Amino acid sequence: MRPLQISAETAQKLAKSLNVPLEQIMHMPQHILLVKLAEVNAKESNEKKD
Repeated sequence: MRPLQISAETAQKLAKSLNVPLEQIMHMPQHILLVKLAEVNAKESNEKKD
């Protein structure tokens, strides 16, 4: 599996928002990353509604 094709800045932002190491973001399968991003987005949406 090859690393994700994202910029370094994007990877750093994702690592910070998902609370995982940068290396793990770069080698995470794309479908898992999308699921985690959806979870973060849903969590932020719920916080904004409250």
